[in-house]
Amino acid sequence: MKLPGTWSVAALFTAILIPVSSFSDDGLFKISKRYRVETRSESGLYHALTRTETWKPKATAIIVCDVWDVHHCLNAVRRVKQLAPRINDLLTHMRQRGAFVIHAPSSCMEFYKGQPGRQRALSAPQAKNLPVDIGNWCTSIPAEEKGKYPLDQSDGGVDDDPDENQQWHAELRAMGRDMKYGPWKRQIDIIEIHDQDAISDNGVEVWNMLEHRQIKNVLLVGVHTNMCVLGRPFGLRQMAKNGKNVVLVRDLTDTMYNPARWPHVSHFTGTDLIVEHIEKFVCPTVTSDSILGGAPLHFQNDRRPHIVFVIAEDLYETKRSLPAFAAQHLGKHFRYSFVFGSETDRGDIPGLEALDDADLLVLSVRRRILPGPQLDRFRAHLEAGKPLVALRTSSHAFAPRHDEEVPDGRAAWREFDPEVLGGSYHGHHSNHGKGAPKTEVHVVPTASHHPIVAGMRSEKLFAPSSLYKVTPLAKTTKLLMMGRVAGDDSSPEPVAWTHLYRGARVFYTSLGHTGDFALRDFQQLLWNAIFWSLQRDAPELAVPE
Repeated sequence: MKLPGTWSVAALFTAILIPVSSFSDDGLFKISKRYRVETRSESGLYHALTRTETWKPKATAIIVCDVWDVHHCLNAVRRVKQLAPRINDLLTHMRQRGAFVIHAPSSCMEFYKGQPGRQRALSAPQAKNLPVDIGNWCTSIPAEEKGKYPLDQSDGGVDDDPDENQQWHAELRAMGRDMKYGPWKRQIDIIEIHDQDAISDNGVEVWNMLEHRQIKNVLLVGVHTNMCVLGRPFGLRQMAKNGKNVVLVRDLTDTMYNPARWPHVSHFTGTDLIVEHIEKFVCPTVTSDSILGGAPLHFQNDRRPHIVFVIAEDLYETKRSLPAFAAQHLGKHFRYSFVFGSETDRGDIPGLEALDDADLLVLSVRRRILPGPQLDRFRAHLEAGKPLVALRTSSHAFAPRHDEEVPDGRAAWREFDPEVLGGSYHGHHSNHGKGAPKTEVHVVPTASHHPIVAGMRSEKLFAPSSLYKVTPLAKTTKLLMMGRVAGDDSSPEPVAWTHLYRGARVFYTSLGHTGDFALRDFQQLLWNAIFWSLQRDAPELAVPE
C-alpha cells in the first residue's frame, strides 16, 4: 500500500471555486453563521437559523487544528487530503486580506523550531487577561450539560477496514513513525505556511497572540471535530467560554467516528451530529463558500441524499415521532435536517433555508398560512421536480379554514392537495378519540407488487388514525392502500397513493397518527416511500420485534 499522496488536486474535492468574494471595497467581509435555538424552553427541539455578520479581517484569525501529514487511521488521512486544498484556498484568501493565520499541528513543534511562525508565537507578550485554564484541554463547557453527547467515540473512532489498517500501520512503522504517541511529524504540506503566519499548539501562546493583535473573531478549521477541534486549549470550547467570537467552518472538518459504534450511522452522519451539537451548545458554524464563493466541500464518498423534514402540526406529535424514526433508521443512508414551525406564530416556519439543497421534502404540516417568501421555498423545491413524501395533515398543509381570512403579507396554497398530492381532503370520519373504532387498512390487489408496500407483514393494518375523506383522487394517482372504519363497510377511503408533480415522485398517506409510528408496518411503509421517492432500492428495514 502506498501512502495516499498521489491524487490530483482536482480529484481530491468536489467544491468548484467561483471567483466571488465576500469582501467589500472597504475591506470588510460578511459571514453567514448557522446556529440553533430551542423552539421553546426545555422543548429539546431546535430551530436551525442563520444570521449575517460583518467582520474586519485584521480582527480575525484562522486556526488550523491538527491537519497532520499522516495519521494512524488511513481513512482519516484520505479525508484530510480532500480537505487540505480547500483549507489552503481559504487561508490564502483570508491572508491576502489581512486576517491572521495560526497553524496548530499539535505535538509537532520540534519540526518548526526556529521558523519565523514559531518564533512569532513564542515572542508574543503575555496577555493581561490570560484565562486561568487556557493551557488545558477542555472536555466540556456548562452549556453542554443541557444536551446529550451524540456519539460513542470510546474506541478512538478509527473507521478503517481492519486488514487495511494493519497494513497501513506496518507502512508507518517502516517509515520510522511513532505508533505509541502518534505518527505525525508536521502539518500536511498541501497547506502553505507563510512567514507572516504563526505556528503554535499551545493555548497560552495562541491567546497571547490573539490579544496582542486585538483579535476577537476566530475561524477554526481542521480535525477532528469531536476530539481536538472541540477540546484543544486553542479549540472551540476554550475560545467560546473565554469570550471569542468563534465559528467552526463545518465543511472543512472531519470526525473520528466509527459507524460500528452508537448511534450506528454513517461516518458522515456522525460528523453532522457533532456539528449539530456544536451549534446547539458551543458556537455557530459556517461553510467555506460563504467566504470563497462556489460550493461547500463534500467528501467524495459522501453520497447521501439530503432529506429535509418540515414539521408544523399540533395534533399528532410528529415533531417527536419523525425525529425518532430518522434517528433509528436513516443515518446510515441519508443526511437529514429538521425544520419546525414556530411555537409562538402559526404563520412562521423558521429555518426553511434548509430546503434550498434538499433532495427530498418530508412534510407534516397543518394549516400554516405563511409569508410569501416561505411558501415560495416549498414551491421552488417542487417546481424543480424534486420529490415529496407527505403525511396526514399535509393534505391541508397551506390551506386556511373556510371562514379564515388570509392576512396581508401571508399566502395560502389551497390547490396544494389536488395539484401536488392528487387528493381532495374534505374532513374525516368520526372514528377518533378514546374508544373509537380503529381504521382498518389493506393493500389494494393492483398494488401488491409496488415497492412502497414491499415487506409489510400484515394483510390488514389497524391504525389509530381516524379515517380521512379524500375521494375522489386525481386520475393521475396510483392507489396503494384503502381503509375503512373498522366494522363499517360503508366507509371505504384511499389511505395511501402516489402521484407525479412536475415529473417528481410524490407519496401521500393519511396515516401519521402518534400511534401509527408504533406499528412496524407503518414504519416499513414510510421507509419504502422515502427510498422510492429518491428512486433507490430500499434495503431491509431493521425494526425490533
